[in-house]
Amino acid sequence: MEALPPGDDMTEGTITPEVQIKQLEEALATETDRLQKLFAAYETQEKELVDSKAEIEVLEKEIIDREIEKESLESIIAEKDVRVRELEMKATKNSKRVEHLEPELEKMEEKYSREKDRLGKVFGIAEELDNDLRLAVTEMKARDDWYVDHMQIFEDLNKAIKERYEMIERAVES
Repeated sequence: MEALPPGDDMTEGTITPEVQIKQLEEALATETDRLQKLFAAYETQEKELVDSKAEIEVLEKEIIDREIEKESLESIIAEKDVRVRELEMKATKNSKRVEHLEPELEKMEEKYSREKDRLGKVFGIAEELDNDLRLAVTEMKARDDWYVDHMQIFEDLNKAIKERYEMIERAVES
């Protein structure tokens, strides 16, 4: 403690103006320091608040972008689900159609097999007839060639037969 000026006694219960000024100056210094610390804390908090607001704004934009992306993906998924359902229904219909057509297919395969056998027989007969026709054409050509080659002999023979009849008729008439 500081020494009090002469005549100032603390026991008296009165505070001298110098002590009071000193106490007030100390209180002012303490309060000023406290206020500066509070102001620094306030500025820090305000800066953090601005930063937080900026970050919140960025995050809100990201949320909006992601929500838009989510909605577009949900739309795509819904379209795909509809397409999958359509394809499943189509596959089911086709499956039922196949079940319905399988007996018909078996009947058609059996008819095809019979017709194939029949056509094979017809084709075999057609080949035989074609071979017979070729043989007949060859034989007719040979016969025609022989006839052309021997035509003169037939004409001469015919002429000789006529002459013989004429001779017989003249002999009978005479």
